[in-house]
Amino acid sequence: MIPIEQVGAYIRRLCDAHDVPLESRTRMVLSALAVARGVDGPVGVDVRVQPEPDGGATLAVRLDLPAPPDRDRPPNLPLTPEAADPRHPVWKIPLSRKQNSVPAVAHYDDEAAIEQELRALIARVDALEHEHRDLKHELAETNSGVLAMYVQQEERDEQFRLAHAVIFRELEDALRPPSPIVDGIELGVCYRPAGDDTPTGGDLYDWFLLPDGTLHITVVDAVGHGVTCTRNALNVTHTVRTLALEGHPLHDLVRRTDQVNHGAMATILLARLDPRTGHLELANGSHPAALLLHDTEASYLPVPGRGVGFPLPGSEGVRTARLTPNDTLLLYTDGLIESRGDLAEGEARLTHVARRHAGRPLDSLPSAIVQDMHDVVLYPDDTLVLAVRFTRLAED
Repeated sequence: MIPIEQVGAYIRRLCDAHDVPLESRTRMVLSALAVARGVDGPVGVDVRVQPEPDGGATLAVRLDLPAPPDRDRPPNLPLTPEAADPRHPVWKIPLSRKQNSVPAVAHYDDEAAIEQELRALIARVDALEHEHRDLKHELAETNSGVLAMYVQQEERDEQFRLAHAVIFRELEDALRPPSPIVDGIELGVCYRPAGDDTPTGGDLYDWFLLPDGTLHITVVDAVGHGVTCTRNALNVTHTVRTLALEGHPLHDLVRRTDQVNHGAMATILLARLDPRTGHLELANGSHPAALLLHDTEASYLPVPGRGVGFPLPGSEGVRTARLTPNDTLLLYTDGLIESRGDLAEGEARLTHVARRHAGRPLDSLPSAIVQDMHDVVLYPDDTLVLAVRFTRLAED
């Protein structure tokens, strides 16, 4: 048994005798002193070298306390004892080489040993601060490099998105036929994709003159998105053109187009306008109704029918009307009236917006209508608007 004030020096001496590293010795001394100061009276210190199966050895340091330490103030030990008995805590420190005996304890310069520990502690703190500075510098350089890479990647992604959008817009433009020149009729068109980088969609149109001089217009909205959807819409418009030029009647075109385009699903609106008389014919397959602007009035021209790919496809009839000079017909896809999710509300707004812009030149009328209709867009979708204005009757 030794007095508490000699415990530190005793353990330091034994640790040095067994070549215990300075850091492990310091942890061992601090832990033993913290436990021993929790009791009154002398403390027993037992130090043994225990061989290990791998050929090494462990220095086992055990304290024999006269009473259990004060549990109300548990020490925060830098080295945790392994024994569960609070009166006999045991610490085990691996040794660099096997020891067979415990050297005798002689006089030991404890102050020099404490100074050595303090110097080692200061050196360790200095090393940690140096490592910390190096890590901060490396982290700053890494962050700077990562940020630069991120910015470059974002720039490349943006360039790719823009190039992607340009390619698809050029593809869309290539798929959209130029306006035919027809005496007595003005034509205008506006197409807005669902997004700036959105791939091609299924909103397509076609207009051409039949052999008898009648203007034929096809508006198609294929179900889906992307290139496959565009292909389906393109196939439908080409089928309609072929059938129309072969002379098939207007009321039969939707049904016959469905027979040719297996697997496609699309709404379709067909219009024929005689530029000499203003005689209009409409056929429909599940598509939004055309809107006729006459003076200050606006009226829808619905035609019942089911689209390509729908059950029982075909137009249930043909609706006719007579346009007078300056009447304007609007043909469009559902993206124009469903941007807020309410079809009835969209149709009512379109009537109001179209009447407000009815006097505009036809080249700006479709885009002005789209701009006003899309002031609030909750459900973005491709949008197509065609405007057809009958300007005059043919002279006798």
